Amino acid sequence: MREPAFWYRPPSLTSHLLSPLAALYGAVAARRLAGSGFDAGVPVFCVGNYHLGGAGKTPTVRALADLLRDLGETPVVLSRGYGGRLRGPVMVDRIRHIAGDVGDEPLMLAQTLAVVVAHDRIAGVALARSQGASVILMDDGFQNPALAKDAALIVIDGRRGLGNAGVFPAGPLRAPLAPQLARTDALVVIGDGAAAEPIAIAIGAQGKPVLRAHLEPDAASVAQLAGQRVLAFAGIGDPGRFFRTLRAAGVDVARQRAFADHHPFSKAEIEALLAEAARDSLTLVTTEKDLARLAAASAPPAWAREVVAFKVALAFDDAAALRKFVTERLFSARERKFQAGR
Repeated sequence: MREPAFWYRPPSLTSHLLSPLAALYGAVAARRLAGSGFDAGVPVFCVGNYHLGGAGKTPTVRALADLLRDLGETPVVLSRGYGGRLRGPVMVDRIRHIAGDVGDEPLMLAQTLAVVVAHDRIAGVALARSQGASVILMDDGFQNPALAKDAALIVIDGRRGLGNAGVFPAGPLRAPLAPQLARTDALVVIGDGAAAEPIAIAIGAQGKPVLRAHLEPDAASVAQLAGQRVLAFAGIGDPGRFFRTLRAAGVDVARQRAFADHHPFSKAEIEALLAEAARDSLTLVTTEKDLARLAAASAPPAWAREVVAFKVALAFDDAAALRKFVTERLFSARERKFQAGR
């Protein structure tokens, strides 16, 4: 889905005309958000967004998984597998599965993590626990009431914020903002910019942590592109952020192509990108998520060697604050579950 441009502009006639539908959608979403969910029996950490589209959930999931493993935990990622045909529950296998089976984000995360895809999240918990999960790490699902969350970390882009702050379809919000704020346990603001500051102030006023972070390019990816002019392309929630990250890392972006989030690249599109890059002596570069999805396209095997995946990682400005939050939440979740089981 390509986000409508009016979502990220001041309230307009279009958003006003859609407001009755937004009110209906928001009422249903708020009622679902208030539901009490199934107790997974182990701590559940959810990484989500207030809005549709990308803001950096996947890098946040990776960073949390790294921290949890450093704390001696065994995290297993639970995802709905957006864009994949398999309903699950299924463990993602990078040898057996393609993005068309399980979705691009689960396939990418499965490079380094155990990932379960399940439309039925309760069934997904059972599979994750059978694999030895001591913590369930939900990639999205904040607005879904099926599972009780022991910690909900909401990711927001510092530059984009929440756009016009309207509820879908009048704006990008998945539910009215107030009930979402109330159920947030920590806010993760990624990147510079002032657009997220009103939300950060509101969360801070509730006594909840606001964690600042930024994307750090992988040194090997930067070195691989040194001295080269590139044709950058991306089909993610915010392609512009990817292009800015490349330029900030010193990469010479001669041309860029933006596609809709989770765009299913066709063989013709891949061949056109390859031909354009070859004609103008450019190196093709894309995101890890896009490359995971491209592997499912009907293209000659040689194309993969001609596309560079530019890797990034999320670095927290105050890593100690994140560690303190996670440690305290793990302790309180286990204490609560112990007391409930007595």
